Amino acid sequence: MRIGLFLGATADTSFGLTDLVGFIRDVEARGFDAVWLPNIFGLDAVGACAIAGWDTQRIELGTAVTPTYPRHPSALAQQAMTTQAACDGRFALGIGLSHKLMIEDMLGMSYDKPARHMKEYLQIIAPLLRSEPVEFEGEQLTAKLALDLPGATPVPLLVAALGPALLKLAGAYADGTSTWMTGPRTIEQHIVPIINAAAAAAARPAPRIVCGMPICLTGDVAAAREHIGKALQVYGMLPSYRAMLDREGVAGPEELAMVGDEATLRAAIGRLRDVGVTDFNAAIIAPPGGESGGNPGITAVGGGDLTGCRVPARKPGMWFFSWLSLWSSPLSLVLVLLHKGAAHCAPISGCGQVLDNVTRVFDTTA
Repeated sequence: MRIGLFLGATADTSFGLTDLVGFIRDVEARGFDAVWLPNIFGLDAVGACAIAGWDTQRIELGTAVTPTYPRHPSALAQQAMTTQAACDGRFALGIGLSHKLMIEDMLGMSYDKPARHMKEYLQIIAPLLRSEPVEFEGEQLTAKLALDLPGATPVPLLVAALGPALLKLAGAYADGTSTWMTGPRTIEQHIVPIINAAAAAAARPAPRIVCGMPICLTGDVAAAREHIGKALQVYGMLPSYRAMLDREGVAGPEELAMVGDEATLRAAIGRLRDVGVTDFNAAIIAPPGGESGGNPGITAVGGGDLTGCRVPARKPGMWFFSWLSLWSSPLSLVLVLLHKGAAHCAPISGCGQVLDNVTRVFDTTA
């Protein structure tokens, strides 16, 4: 099982491009297999991967995920193929529908028939990413073109698929799925059987199962789970993630997250490998107390104190426009919760000690 890091999983957009590239270089030097970037309200994930790819040598770079609705599939395919060239064949494109409240409430676009939208999107973008011409006219999308990038390398395509309809599409048209907030029982009993059957029926190779999950190395499990529950509560409110949490039989992200000492985390990661996960996409959560520097119950693997590693918080003013323009909208609550989560669970830029210790956990489970 490949081990990667999920940066910005809690919508943190304060990660500057220079710092991001430097952090990815550090992650590559530590031996991680991949870095996955979300496309939320900050850096464009595909573009950031291109720049990071130009400055790295080995590590895979991918999006988890890029929303489909704002970009025509031909435009995204062209951008992805250009990024693949910059990454010298190390880029993977993850795409997803996003959520109705984002597409309709924020962008003013129709979210009608999302499964139909994704099927048509895949019928266009998948062949383009293989440098094949497309002649397609659908209910929602049309494309009649070919892309010409000399020496182009095919771009692996992953779909954020949780429900049966999208899992079947991912198996039939893409190279795998990228999940978030989806536990091992759900992966074993729901995700893997459906996508594998669809891939087999389409005579496609066994799909990649990229599993994104919060992980926290700590000696104070109760405090960490409380912290995660507050920081990531928005994911319990979004319908697609709520369905996966319910299927797993947990109340919220705090119960799903991997939390504990080194042995506990190794066992949890091993469980993912055993149920069919091919790639673990770790969203490392700094232990509670990291912001204030005072949590004596948290110790590093092999000795040492983790509490000196601080997680950079989002600048308070970055969401001010959202509070003003969307105060009366249902979306405002979600944006406020995303803001709260980003302040507590931002990527661990500069926190080498935390990364050192969690890396030791991964070393024996890959």
